[in-house]
Amino acid sequence: MTKSQKNEGEGNRTAARRSNKAARDFVQSGKVEKSAEKARKAVEGESAESLKRAEKEGLKKARH
Repeated sequence: MTKSQKNEGEGNRTAARRSNKAARDFVQSGKVEKSAEKARKAVEGESAESLKRAEKEGLKKARH
């Protein structure tokens, strides 16, 4: 943590607000459907196998 960052305790409200704003801005941009279609094509298309491997690798380290 740098001197300019302060400890916000449990959770990080500043980061949460920034993330929430980015999500709202994305939804309001009208790009959700286009992005969803692009993701669907990736998951169902040629990238499917490599995406499944990446997901499996990521889940190995996830805390469940």
